[in-house]
Amino acid sequence: MAATGETFVKLVTSEGNIELSLDNKKAPITTKNFIQYVEDGYYNGTTFHRVIPGFMIQGGGFTADLQQKQTREPIKNEADNGLRNLKGTIAMARTSDKDSATSQFFINVADNAFLDHGQRDFGYAVFGKVVKGMDVVDKISQVQTRNIGPYQNVPVKTVTILSAEVVKE
Repeated sequence: MAATGETFVKLVTSEGNIELSLDNKKAPITTKNFIQYVEDGYYNGTTFHRVIPGFMIQGGGFTADLQQKQTREPIKNEADNGLRNLKGTIAMARTSDKDSATSQFFINVADNAFLDHGQRDFGYAVFGKVVKGMDVVDKISQVQTRNIGPYQNVPVKTVTILSAEVVKE
């Protein structure tokens, strides 16, 4: 991976393709982590397991039967990198522990300033943006959802990431 510039990743989903531009300069730890999961084939067969219209679509950690996948160690939160949670950006999901992000990510379907660094807490690290396929993201954000056990906002019809690949650097 180049230490500067952008890396492009294509997500092939059951609803269409999403192409991402990752910011290696402003989020080097996060992009390296995401690219490693991509290159390992980790995201292949995972789902967008949490979908909230007007907010975001979240994926990268669960199989279609809601089994959570094993991850690598968490990474340092880079939410203080100056990138904002605007519509079309991709950011790392995490728990209440600011440095708990592993494989799960979300794509903002609206401007979500309250997720930015310093708004309520340390924030959620943006590390790139959608450059093609925002129509696919918007389509996914509108699917019907339900609650299953402890999981909320789960799509009724599974939305699968069929494959993820680095397309150019």
